[in-house]
Amino acid sequence: METSSPALSVAIGVLAVLFGLTGFGVYQAFGPPSKGLEDPFDDHDD
Repeated sequence: METSSPALSVAIGVLAVLFGLTGFGVYQAFGPPSKGLEDPFDDHDD
């Protein structure tokens, strides 16, 4: 069985972190925590 190259391991790790951060951002924007977000444009009276 061949061992994988260190570059492949680093690339997979970076990809996993990026997917994790993207998923967390989507969860924060559209999931249950989004109820606490406020729109500053709606709060501003013209």
